[in-house]
Order: sequence, then C-alpha cells, then structure tokens
Amino acid sequence: MSLPLPWWDVTRHADRRGLLLTRNRIKAAIRAHLEGQGFVEVDTGILQVSPGNETHLHAFATEQIGSDLSRRRLYLHTSPEFACKKLLAAGERRIFSFAHTFRNRERGRMHHPEFTMLEWYRAGAPYAAVMRDCADFVRIAADCAGARTLHYAGRACPADAAPEYLSVERAMSTRLGIDLLATLRGGVEDRDALAQAAEAAGVPVAADDTWSDIFSRLIVEIEPTLGLDALTLLTEYPACEAALARVAAHDARVSERFELYACGVELANGFGELIDAAVQRQRFAEQMDEKQRRYGERYPIDEDFLAALAHMPPASGCALGFDRLVMLATGAPRIDDVIWTPMAE
Repeated sequence: MSLPLPWWDVTRHADRRGLLLTRNRIKAAIRAHLEGQGFVEVDTGILQVSPGNETHLHAFATEQIGSDLSRRRLYLHTSPEFACKKLLAAGERRIFSFAHTFRNRERGRMHHPEFTMLEWYRAGAPYAAVMRDCADFVRIAADCAGARTLHYAGRACPADAAPEYLSVERAMSTRLGIDLLATLRGGVEDRDALAQAAEAAGVPVAADDTWSDIFSRLIVEIEPTLGLDALTLLTEYPACEAALARVAAHDARVSERFELYACGVELANGFGELIDAAVQRQRFAEQMDEKQRRYGERYPIDEDFLAALAHMPPASGCALGFDRLVMLATGAPRIDDVIWTPMAE
C-alpha cells in the first residue's frame, strides 16, 4: 500500500491550491466585513501562563528558560479568549482575531493540532448579536466559494436560509424524548435521572459516567441532526456546562451559551460573557479538579485574567473554527485540504 503524497508534492499542492485561494478570499471578506463595523483586528500572544481551564481541553506545554537559567512552564493557548478579554478590560470595544490555536489529542478529518480560530467580541452587546454574526460569516464564506450550500460527509445545509434557533432542552426533547431540565433539580445535576433517560433513549451509559459525561454523549447523538435544513444555533446550554458564559436571567438552570451547527458539524461556540471573577474562579477550580481526577494533571489558573475580568465590561463573544467553515463552504473532505501547511500524520 503506497503512502499518500506529502502536501508539498507539486501534484497534490496543485489539487489543493484552489481551495487554499478560496480560504484567502473568505478570510479577506470576513476581515473587511468586521472592519466595516468598526472592529479592530488584534494579534494575541500564543505563549500563555494557562492554556485554558476546561476539563477535556489538552494543551501543548513548553518551557521558558530565563537568562539566569531559571525555568518556567508555559503553554500554547487553546484559544485567544483570555488575551482578548484582557483587551476588553483595557478599553477595546469591538475586536477580532484570526488566531493560530493549538489543541493536543485532536487529529482527524475535522481536527488538526494547529488550526485557525476566528474569535470576536462585542462590548455592550447581547449574545444574540454574535449569533447574527455567525450567520453573516457563513453567507460570506459561501459567496466567496461560489456556493449556495454547505457540504460535509453527504450532508448539506443551505447557506442563506434563516438560522434555526433551538434550545438544548428542546433538542433533547424532540430528538431523544428526554426532559433535560428535569434532571437539574435545585441547581444540582441528578446523574441517575439523566442516565435512566439516556438508556431509555438507546444511548449507552458507563457506570462511572458523570452527569456531564452523559450530557456530552447525548449531544454527540443529536449532532448529526443539526444544521441540515438551515444553520442551527443550539442555545441555552445547561448552567453546569456554561464554561465562561453567564447564567441566563430568565432561568438559572441554563446559560447564555450557544453553538453553531451546519451539516451536523459544530462550527462555533459563543457566550454572553461571565464577568464575575469569583464565579469564574470556582468554575475553573471545579474543572481542574475533574481534570486531575481523569487525566492526572491540571493547568494553572491565569490570575491576571481573573483580575482583568473584574474590569471587563458586559460583552458577548464567539469562537469559530475557521478551517471548518472553509471546509464546508468548499466541500473539502478533510481539514488538511484547506490548511496551507498541514502537519504530516
């Protein structure tokens, strides 16, 4: 069996070049769209004290050696989020970044260890505003690719149809017959209740699965049904899955967190941003305790970020997988096809 040609082979590069030039057009068009609305492009540092504090995010670590030969562990960021929010605290109002981002333990058709994340923030804006931005970016990408429909793995999604707004609660109810919020009693997750509901829906559950594990299994189960007839904005994630989002004012069981789907593929993750440093510290600590339990490691908390959070204005923000957007707009089958210099597998 012959090995695939390397990306720098002249024949393979010729096959990919049209996709890569389309990538450039999409980036330029989105940049122009944002700058036309008064956004400032920022270039955030990649080396960070903390790569992020979510249980299942795995970072690349490195070491800084000082002139006195002192050593300090640093990480390649898993998102430019902490740095961008510090800029909001510094007074910036509308910012965006096409950030080279790094995540370990992720490699496949839709995953690359180094990828480009489009991240943007609107100070003083509700999170519905960044949802509308998501739909705009998809239309821009499709226009640049000369396509009316996004494609992936035999699934299709019209690029210009009005997005579907679907709460996680309703998605679980209509797809799986599960009353998700009934398993959140008094703000506490009822693991056994969710396990029973999942098994009744035909979704297997392991004995050591937590509520969060089961929830993740259920999301994976419904993902292929999202973003088919139109883009799906999956809204109101449970508060216990809020990450860096604030809790919703109308229901403390859910948060101002959403994800964007097209062709069954997650494209973006957005928040009405949490600016309570004490609550964020507690969430980070809980996530790192769980990471220690599962993986035997934990990442430090960026104290500078928490200090800045107390000065950050109310804002909404979103992170979009730019390479995935290019894939779906061009119909490319693998993420490597739309990255100029992908890593060899």
